[in-house]
Amino acid sequence: MAEDPYKVLGVDKAASDDDIRRAFRKLAKELHPDVNTSDAAAAERFKRVSAAYEILGSAEKRRKYDNGEIDASGEPRRGFERTYSASGTPGGQRTYSEGGEFGFGDIFSDLFGSRAGRAPGAGFSLRGQDIRYTLEVDFLEAVAGARKRVTLPEGGTLDLTVPEGVADGQVLRLKGKGAPGLRGGESGDALVEIKVRAHPHFKRQGDDIQLEVPITIDEAVLGSKIEVPTVSGRVALQIPKGTSSGRIFRLKGKGVRNLAGRTAGDQLVTVRIVLPETIDDSLAYFLSEWRQKHAYDPGRAT
Repeated sequence: MAEDPYKVLGVDKAASDDDIRRAFRKLAKELHPDVNTSDAAAAERFKRVSAAYEILGSAEKRRKYDNGEIDASGEPRRGFERTYSASGTPGGQRTYSEGGEFGFGDIFSDLFGSRAGRAPGAGFSLRGQDIRYTLEVDFLEAVAGARKRVTLPEGGTLDLTVPEGVADGQVLRLKGKGAPGLRGGESGDALVEIKVRAHPHFKRQGDDIQLEVPITIDEAVLGSKIEVPTVSGRVALQIPKGTSSGRIFRLKGKGVRNLAGRTAGDQLVTVRIVLPETIDDSLAYFLSEWRQKHAYDPGRAT
């Protein structure tokens, strides 16, 4: 059974038309689905408030409700059933469109712009709610882009394109894929938040990719050409003679192409010198001899 519209709007029966209009405007602004995009309770209360104003916003319907001719849902009470003419409208009765005396169109247009208003001669319409989803993607899928399918809570599916360069936490908006609108209103949008799984080696910093690569002591001392992975494949990296652990090499354009698609970041390769698990006698003897003749200060903090 529908609730007493006066209680729903929070006004008493002696309220003026302006009081009722102001109460509805205040509640509609607080509860509108565009303001409460993921609050089901607010959406349900918004429907009740709209139904209450449909009764009290019309002088004729309000009079009939106060006289007991119609109930809170607008249906005739026993003894006040409508008679219908051949045209299908109540015989001898004035009919009201929802956008006419009720003022829904003007109110929603004022509060939320023309999308919540009405076309000439039509009743008010209401845009559907935006619906939020979360989609997990692999690190390399986020870098290169991918086609993915989201499984909806109600069992349906939603196909979408994950664009190249999307970042963790970014939200993709799918126009018209949200909840259907009310009374002919446009559907809401699907808002898909991207969660990027961590990669075992790559890390992202803006549009740059960071990577640590181990090198041997002889590669660091003598120099070498090594192969390193990038997000787009393996490339050769020249290690100069005398490279210290922690040195960073920049691979231009080997990072993430941003969403605008115009530029790509770089890959920053940090080398770490890794000693052999076992230091044999020959290496230990050589370094002990070398240290006696070539001792140097590596710049330790004092």
